Amino acid sequence: MNTSSRTAAVPSEMIQTEHLTKHFGALTAADDITLSIATGEIFGLIGANGAGKSTLVKMLTTLLPPSSGKASIAGFDLVTQAAEIRRHIGYVPQLLSADGDLTGRENMLLSARLYAIPHTERAPRIAEALSSMGLTEAADRLVKHYSGGMIRRLEIAQAMLHHPVVLFMDEPTVGLDPLARDAVWDHVRMLRQSFRMTMLVTTHYLEEADLLCDRIAIMQRGRVAAVGTPADLKASIGPGATLDDVLSHLTAAGAEQEGGYGDVRRERRSAVTHG
Repeated sequence: MNTSSRTAAVPSEMIQTEHLTKHFGALTAADDITLSIATGEIFGLIGANGAGKSTLVKMLTTLLPPSSGKASIAGFDLVTQAAEIRRHIGYVPQLLSADGDLTGRENMLLSARLYAIPHTERAPRIAEALSSMGLTEAADRLVKHYSGGMIRRLEIAQAMLHHPVVLFMDEPTVGLDPLARDAVWDHVRMLRQSFRMTMLVTTHYLEEADLLCDRIAIMQRGRVAAVGTPADLKASIGPGATLDDVLSHLTAAGAEQEGGYGDVRRERRSAVTHG
């Protein structure tokens, strides 16, 4: 295990943001976001496409610089200590990142080199990560012959090689059948239990967020509309409510507060220009 990241004092709040904002020209993709995520927590981000979830994750993983505000990950400043943050986090993007023409083990070795893991530590680290994701027997098969769930578990294993204290996962089970989704989440729970790892997850599967996340932030139009445990969010709507009901309620409330024709025209022009 990478003792350098585990022996240092562990902050009680692993991710903190204060008024974090990202502009793309006239379009505000993430707007004044303030969050505090505890060490060891599985924290979910849910919301419609374009709500700002991926923009927030890209800022927190140092892939996008914030326009204003501040944040810290594992006690390191997002702007001034970005390189240190990258040493302490793992990132599983939504798009396919494993190379299908390589074996699982070869993909892992490539990641070990990218993470600058010492040569003598690579083999045991790779074996540990593959085992943790249930991929030991498939390690020497070409990834293009893996199932979708196996590929996702391999990508999580790659992100785990350097023993990060925070794992970011952007739609980790998108496109998977229910059995494959369950297998991925079984392994994710094991990682959290074994390493007390903090996880920030975006997902469109609301029942998944309900079952697996300690707390959830619902995002709408670049802002955080609500934060709480799944139980508290549902209770705020009424008995028998689901997260779908919570999301629908917040979306309807937000629509009532939107601007008129001119505001919509400006926002749509900005969205076309900036994607």
